[in-house]
Order: sequence, then C-alpha cells, then structure tokens
Amino acid sequence: MRLTHFGHSCLLVEIADRRLLIDPGAFSAGFEDLTGLDAVLVTHQHADHLDLDRLPGLLSANPGALVAADPQTAQLLRERGLDAVALVQGTDLTVGEVTVSPRGDQHAFNHSWMPTVANVGVRLAADGEPVLFHPGDAYDADPGEVDVLAVPVNAPWTAVRDTLDFVRRVAPSSFVPIHDGLLSPTGRGLYLMHVGQFGGDALTLHDLAGQGAVALS
Repeated sequence: MRLTHFGHSCLLVEIADRRLLIDPGAFSAGFEDLTGLDAVLVTHQHADHLDLDRLPGLLSANPGALVAADPQTAQLLRERGLDAVALVQGTDLTVGEVTVSPRGDQHAFNHSWMPTVANVGVRLAADGEPVLFHPGDAYDADPGEVDVLAVPVNAPWTAVRDTLDFVRRVAPSSFVPIHDGLLSPTGRGLYLMHVGQFGGDALTLHDLAGQGAVALS
C-alpha cells in the first residue's frame, strides 16, 4: 500500500494495483491533477471533504473512476448530473481486488445550530495488503480489524480525549493523521504527541504531510 496525503482529510490510497482517492475537499490541494483513478470515495458532504467546484474536472480527467459517497452526498451529486453510488453500511463494493466496506452512517455531533448530516467511513482491504480505515468525521463506527487508521486529529466536533478513545478502541498497529487543516505546525505537533504517546502500546505514527507517496507494509 502507498498513501499520499493531499492535506486535511484527502488521501490517495494505492492498493492492489488500484488508485482510490478519499475526500477531495476544499482544504486539500494537488488532488485535482490526478489521473488513473479507479475510484473517488466521499465520506460526507461538508466542503472540507468534498470540493464541488473541483470535482467535475477531476472526474473528467478520470472518466472510468467509480464515484461512491454517503447516501445524502450521492443524491446531491446525481442532482448535479454526476454518476454516484451510495455507500451503505453492510453493502461492500469492489474495486478490482479491493473491498470497500462502508462503516457508520452519521456525522459526529457538532452543536445544536448545525444540522447533523450523513457520514460513512470506508474500510479498504485486499489480500496481502494492510487494511486501512478512513472514518470521515465520526469516531463511533466499528471498522473491525484495522492495520492503518486515518485519525482526524482536530475538529469542531471532537476533543483529544475522544480521539484517544477512538484510537485505543480500534487498536491499529499504525496511524496517519488527517483532518488537520485548521492547525498550526505547533498545534499539530501537540496533537500528534498525544495520539502517539497515549493512543495505545506499540502504535506507529506515519506522518504523511509533505512526504509524497509513502509505502506502508
């Protein structure tokens, strides 16, 4: 598996000879130039996870890519004339040899003045590859056994205690930080220290920021 972090929650996952892009949002940069994508996966409709201005160009450059999103976002995309299938927990998708397993159904609670939207995390698995889980914006899904956990480290909807509970419950062998677009370098380092030190025994940090494609095994 190779991972590329395009900032905030956007990850390119290269696994089993397939290229899957997760959450191409407005806080991320560089994904719009990608070609050869097999799938674009969207966990939910918020702009920091889905940039509706850049998505059409991305799909034009990747005409064979499957687009899959939480049910609300899939409907939104179809209303805009874009083909999209719904990610629904219990209904796996296959992209080549990769199994995409939707997990969860709702965004974490922000506050009473913001409506709670659908959110579906994605678990990616293929024979001989590490298993990765990207939760979108929620900590309550049960992804099953996971090797690499994409961890939202900062958001209006969470606190570091919630992050630590999530990481310790899933118990991956390694994690990659995501959802960090609101942080200064100093603040980001503090969050990563907390997760690395208190997220569980023998937990390995893979900090992808600015590293390009990083191979994980």
